[in-house]
Order: sequence, then C-alpha cells, then structure tokens
Amino acid sequence: MADFKDKVVYQIYPKSFQDSNGDGVGDLQGILERLDYLKELGVSYLWLTPVFPSPQKDNGYDVTDYCAIDPRFGIMEDMEKLIQESGKRGMGLMLDMVFNHTSTTHTWFQKALAGEKEYQDYYIFQEGSPQKAPTNWQSKFGGPSWEYVPSLGKWYLHLFDVTQADLNWDNPKVREELKKVVLFWKKKGIRGFRFDVVNLISKPKKFEDDQEGDGRRFYSDGPHVHEYLRELVRDTGIEDMVTVGEMSSTHLEDCIQYSTSNPEEKELSMCFNFHHLKVDYKGGDKWALMEPDRMALKRLFEDWQLGMQRGNGWNALFWCNHDQPRIVSRLGDEGRYWRESAKMLAAAIHLMRGTPYIYQGEEIGMTNPHFRQISQYRDVESLNYYRILLDRGKTKEEALSVLAARSRDNGRTPMQWSPEERGGFTKGTPWIEMADNCRAIHVKGQREDKDSIYSFYKELIRLRKEKPVISEGSIAFLEKENPDVLAYKRQLGEEELVVVNNLTGREVVMSVPVLKAGTGARYEKLLGNYEGCKADEGRMELRPYETVVLEKRGIRADAILPV
Repeated sequence: MADFKDKVVYQIYPKSFQDSNGDGVGDLQGILERLDYLKELGVSYLWLTPVFPSPQKDNGYDVTDYCAIDPRFGIMEDMEKLIQESGKRGMGLMLDMVFNHTSTTHTWFQKALAGEKEYQDYYIFQEGSPQKAPTNWQSKFGGPSWEYVPSLGKWYLHLFDVTQADLNWDNPKVREELKKVVLFWKKKGIRGFRFDVVNLISKPKKFEDDQEGDGRRFYSDGPHVHEYLRELVRDTGIEDMVTVGEMSSTHLEDCIQYSTSNPEEKELSMCFNFHHLKVDYKGGDKWALMEPDRMALKRLFEDWQLGMQRGNGWNALFWCNHDQPRIVSRLGDEGRYWRESAKMLAAAIHLMRGTPYIYQGEEIGMTNPHFRQISQYRDVESLNYYRILLDRGKTKEEALSVLAARSRDNGRTPMQWSPEERGGFTKGTPWIEMADNCRAIHVKGQREDKDSIYSFYKELIRLRKEKPVISEGSIAFLEKENPDVLAYKRQLGEEELVVVNNLTGREVVMSVPVLKAGTGARYEKLLGNYEGCKADEGRMELRPYETVVLEKRGIRADAILPV
C-alpha cells in the first residue's frame, strides 16, 4: 500500500507559482527553481494542476492532449527533469487527471463533430430538436448543461463550460484510452494522481428533467462509478500509488467506498469532499453570502471524520485550493489576528485523521486579493456569474462584492515570494494581478522567523512524521455543543493529543474534563499560537483564534507545562 498517512501534499497551481522566463505565466522551470523551498518545508508530494495542452478556457481543466505539455509551461524534458529532481529531494510528483471531460478542441471531439460515429460515442450526444434540450440540467458554471450542434442535429452534455464536453465512460474504448494516459505518466515516473471531479464520470442510462434541483442528484456518485474506478486502478497497477479523487456533491457512504483500504475493492487512497466549505453559502447558493455557520462546520467535520473512521475510509484534509477563496480571508482574520487565525486554521485540520494538503501560499497566510473591478478577473465561472448576478438584479457593486468573496481567482493570484515588485513571481506582467498586500505577506519575510505562519506549518508537518498518533490514531470530538470551539482528541494506544481551536476573534471559555485532577493523566502543551496556556482544573480560557495542542505525558492533571 502507498505510504501516505504521515505525509503532507503541497498543491502547485503552475500558472501562478513561479515564472522563469518573464512572460507573466508560471512554468515548469519555475517550479524547478523552488524545489529546495518545498523540501525545506517538509512536504512529501507535489500535486500539479493540469499542465497539458489546453485552450485555457478553464485554466487547463479543458484538456486537448493528455500526453503532452502545454508550451506555456515548457516542454516534456522540463517535466522529466522535474520528476527526477523532485525525487532526488524525497518528493513525489502527482498529476491532475481531468477524465470527466475534454476540451472541445480535443481530436476526439473534433472527429465527433466531423460526423465520425465512433468518436461521437466517446461523448454523450443526444438526439433532439434545437428548441428543447434533452434535460433541464444546469452547468456548474451557469447556464444549460447541453449544447446543440446544428450540423449533427444533436446535443452534447457539458456539466462544466460549453467548451468542456463530458466523456462517455460507458464506452469501453474511452476507458481504455484513459488507462493508456495513466500508464504513459506512470512510466515517466509520476508517483501519484489526483482525479478531477471523478465521481461524476458515470451518467444515468436514461436522461430526465430534475424537478428538484440542477441535475446533480442524477449523476453524482453515478451508477457505475465504483466499478469503473476499480477497473482503472486494477488495469493500470496504480493501487500502490497515492491517488485522490475530487468528489463533487458527494455522499459519505460513497467516499468510504472510494477510499477503503480493502484490497479486494481498491479504488483510491483518499477523497476530497467540499461540504465543509459551503457553510457560508446562503440557502446552499455559492453566490449568496452569509456569515459562516460554525456549528454546521463542526458537525460536518465530526460526521465525516467519524464516518470515514467507522468505514475505514480516508480523508484528504484541506481548506484551500485553486477553486476556493483563501481560508484566512474566509474563516479567519485579515487584520489584527491574521497570524493567529492562519495558524489556528492550519492546526485545526492538520491534526485530524487524514492526509493534509497545503495550497501554495497558504503556508504564509496569503489572503484574497481584494479585486475591485470586473476587468481584474480571469475565471470563466466568475465572469459568467457576474453576468448572472446582474441579470438577477444585483448592482455592479453588489455583484463585485460577491465575486470578491467567492471567485476562484481569489486562490489563483501569483505566489508571493519577496517584497519586490510583482512579488518575485515574474519579471514581466503577471497573467493576473498580484494581491494588494503582496509586499507585506511573502516567503522571504517568514522563512527565518520562528514565530511565522510558515514556521508553524513546518512544525505541523514535522509532528505528523514523528508522532504516529497523528497519522494513525483514532479521533473523538469534544465540546460538541459549543459553536465557538472545535476540539477533538487523537489516541493511539497510550499516546494521546487534545486539540482545541477557538474559531472566533473573541475570548471564549470551554470545559476540558481530561484536565481535572484525579483523572489519572497529566498533559503538557505541545504546540500553540500564543505564549503559555490559560488553563486550570477542567477549564480553559482561549484567546482570539487560539489553538492549543496538549500531549498526554504520564499521570496527574494538576499542571499544564508551557512549551
């Protein structure tokens, strides 16, 4: 089995990580330049979002050729060198496989448009009149999920952008083609794969209107998805590699099955689910703002952590990625408690049961960029929804305030390496503007600071490698009815950690029964984001956004020693 429980994965969005040639776009040579930084941080795997040829309608998630490198990012020799040099530093490379759909410029789809029946069967085409789509399903990016092709008299399905046509996984030829892609990169030395929206690959046999929603209930965790994943893994021999599936609108029981360690039913190493990142969606609508529901957040963590533990599944732990706003802007504090809240958010998930993912810049507390004009945005989803919000009656100012909180571009601004102009990312003009605080928040200012957010992340990674209770232990939740505190206990034999997190910007008090005298155990502070620890008999006073990690150290609970 792949060894991933004590490891940490670092996600790289190549377009925004490091530009080596001054064209304003990050590239593979730029990543090569920063490998020593990543080794120093302590991560074990580097996940690259797609670097394949693409018209970039969806920033590379619209693939034209799965077995080549987009010239924007370099050449195949650059990728081969990156695989080799990462390996020399003890890091494995993971590639992002976009297997639910291809770009409509892909050779397969172009042949389908030319009338070749064989390639039309590679996609999901339906007969119909131009006046009525096969179903009323809505695209994830807004608007209908079907597009009519007059020359064919048929509609094709696109759950995402109109330029991203869904593949027909029911066709064995499609599955064979995708296996060849995996084997191609496996031979190159790739050590893992992230499969994009992979729980959407199996569509229903019969298409029907959704009278209750946008259609997702018909195709999420579809009828043959587990069968097709097991086949892909078995026939490519990647059962011992690190694999993670991005699961859109998924279900707990399915994720247990996707990530079970049972070799007879091997699918993936772990799953991403996004339920915890919807607790500030008003009415479940991403584009309707509300204050985060902290109690909902706590319950979601508890349900998924305990559920996956019960079913022997495995979580991918994360706050940020290329599709999400920056978490310190969303659930933390960009002002007075920026440092404290960024550290608390890190500890809250890194010490849970699962494999943590760090998205580039998260380890230095990068924030949303605070764009103020629609011309600053690049994301297809954001541009579509800006128009939709205006059509719904929002003013430009209101629509821009929604984008400032929700846009995927919030996580796509260039990595902030230094206080110099353009943040050390490029000598040219960045493809998207830098965040407005790029001269204040950067790697150079934190790398040698022992109290920095960066140093805190290094310590979390070190502890995961050194303490089996973090990577292997069970989890149980504490202080369940207090919406302000996320607290849990990790246990492995005699090893025990208690992790306490104040989710708010104010002081809160909580009970910690294990600290009462007479309980037969003594706890010492292992890690925190403040000096000392305000605790006495069974009670703890938490400062704004405080995180405290207590380690069981023998008998008696009458003292908590400082770090």
